Amino acid sequence: MSEPFWKTKTLHEMNPQEWESLCDGCGKCCLLKLEDEDTGEIAYTKLHCKLLDGTTCQCTNYVNRKSIVEDCVKLTPAGIEEINWMPKTCAYRLVMDGKDLPDWHYLVCGDPERVHTTGNSVRGKTVSEDTVFEEDMEDWIVEWDEEE
Repeated sequence: MSEPFWKTKTLHEMNPQEWESLCDGCGKCCLLKLEDEDTGEIAYTKLHCKLLDGTTCQCTNYVNRKSIVEDCVKLTPAGIEEINWMPKTCAYRLVMDGKDLPDWHYLVCGDPERVHTTGNSVRGKTVSEDTVFEEDMEDWIVEWDEEE
């Protein structure tokens, strides 16, 4: 039996379907993050992008997201190497670092709900950025307990 594509290909070698399939749907990349101006340290918040459905952890307008959300980042093989805020459980980051996908990733277990049932997504843990004033965002900083 041949090895799965994420073990045999680099991110740059993947076709668009393979690249997109790496996303486990956790929603963590759609959380608002705050950067400390002095240290450059990134802090996650419990606030998600206005386009993220907090129940499904899916973007409600994936095709047009970049034109609606000015600072939405489109992940690419070239760009992922420059992004320092991806969660440590992110499949793109894991593959880039030569690590395997976690047991709960749907490409490993076959169940797209497992990321949610194991608590490795933001489902039910966040609120939309539209519900909070910008000056109150620091009140929403959180440390996510990430299982690999």
